[in-house]
Amino acid sequence: MTKISDLLAAGPTYSFEFFPPKTDEAARELEKTVSELQPLEPSFVSVTYGAGGSTRDRTRDVVTHIQQDAGITAMAHLTCIAHTRQQLVSLLEEYRAAGIENILALAGDPPADPTVDPGDLRYASELIGLIKGVGNFAIGVAAHPELHPRSGGDRVADRDYLAAKLGQADFAITQFFFEPEPYFRMLDELADRGSDKPVLPGIMPVTNAGQVKRFAELAGAEFPPVLAERFAAVADDPAAVRALGVDIATDLCAELLDYGVPGLHFYTLNRSTASREIYANLGL
Repeated sequence: MTKISDLLAAGPTYSFEFFPPKTDEAARELEKTVSELQPLEPSFVSVTYGAGGSTRDRTRDVVTHIQQDAGITAMAHLTCIAHTRQQLVSLLEEYRAAGIENILALAGDPPADPTVDPGDLRYASELIGLIKGVGNFAIGVAAHPELHPRSGGDRVADRDYLAAKLGQADFAITQFFFEPEPYFRMLDELADRGSDKPVLPGIMPVTNAGQVKRFAELAGAEFPPVLAERFAAVADDPAAVRALGVDIATDLCAELLDYGVPGLHFYTLNRSTASREIYANLGL
């Protein structure tokens, strides 16, 4: 298939993120979503990986199915915490054999249970080295415009680490954000450190204000008070909340595209409607 690093070089790219379904009904819903997004000709899609490898087989199966059966370039997320080196190598060898050429290298969340083995690797940078030893994959990493949740608020150290991590990888995808300024500031801070690898902005259309606010807290992203006020004004009308979320995401995407971003990466929550509406609004 195709390496995302090559797609970005020809850019801009337009991509979607899915999570592996847990039930047969959810699997059918994801299948429907993929078929609805296919006409948009996505550059690639990515599939998340549960903490500690809890979705290991499901992630692998979804990634392989999308690439081999739907004909869309697919990227597998991979976390290293709570894994042995051999577990990671075995999974990477399965991906290589299946023709998967793109991996998003993540540390993952530390296990909440202190009795769980934390594994052989702690950092995404260590995982990148292991991936390179297994095959010639295009490697992406995560970026946090509003600092990594475990950074302790140390902006300099956070950006130093991100620049070093990007130096080992081919590209980054950001956690979602709601206003462009944190993303632009992050790019400036990376440029100051000599980092020029493409950083794809992650877009989360707000279709349920309460849900996204919870996600934002987990991701370390601020839900801007001015947006919270706009959603509060229509809180009793789910359709109005959804329409407002699509409008706000459309405006954000338009500003990012005007800036010259390398692409847009949509967090779909395994639904297609919001992404399709934003595409139509942007005339893509």
